[in-house]
Amino acid sequence: MNLLRDISLSELQLNLTVPYPCSYLVDRVARSQVVIPSLLITPTVYSELVRQGFRRSGTWTYRPSCDACQTCIPVRVQVASFMPDRTQRRTRQRHIGLETSMHALRDKEEHFCLYQRYQRERHPDGGMKNDNREQYRNFLLQSHVDSTLVEFRENGVLRMVSIIDILDDGLSSVYTFYEPNVAQASYGTYNVLWQIAKCLELQLDYLYLGYWVKGSDKMAYKARFRPLQGFVQGKWQELPGHRG
Repeated sequence: MNLLRDISLSELQLNLTVPYPCSYLVDRVARSQVVIPSLLITPTVYSELVRQGFRRSGTWTYRPSCDACQTCIPVRVQVASFMPDRTQRRTRQRHIGLETSMHALRDKEEHFCLYQRYQRERHPDGGMKNDNREQYRNFLLQSHVDSTLVEFRENGVLRMVSIIDILDDGLSSVYTFYEPNVAQASYGTYNVLWQIAKCLELQLDYLYLGYWVKGSDKMAYKARFRPLQGFVQGKWQELPGHRG
């Protein structure tokens, strides 16, 4: 499919950002292609953009376009082929009692406080640890596509929040934050397992996990969900060494 011809994207443009510090690899400089105007990106168009390696942050749809680096690889799990390993099965059993509910994107003090705790504890050196309420809203609660917010609770106590986009062939995992101070919890892993199960329930083929970056500790967890497909040289293919 020709992206610019067949999806009526002739009115969309790809703008290249100025260089900025890489979020994944120390001492690297990054650039991104950004799709504008965002108001023309419908859920159908966005589904095709994700298949072409894009994702979103708020209402900005982008993909890496670095001058001297191609380390960021868009990845997805083909859910029908996924088989959890022993650790993932234990994690699923440990957290299977979490109560889940799906909502429209909404701003709640309870969510924001959890987000702040998560950023301070899990990403103390990241740029989002000092996000104010407006930055939080713009990052997670603004969307021009079909998005949902999932709450995970334990005996009524909020443990995790996940933002997900619903595509025509899968789910796209936008961002997840969780309680960082619960001993022996593996909320992040459980969240991906839950999203895989939700894809199967909705009869969707793929769970899109954003970018996998070799050498980035932040992204290492994605390689544990196998087999993992990557968008490499313009096509989706299984990444070597990522079959269970």
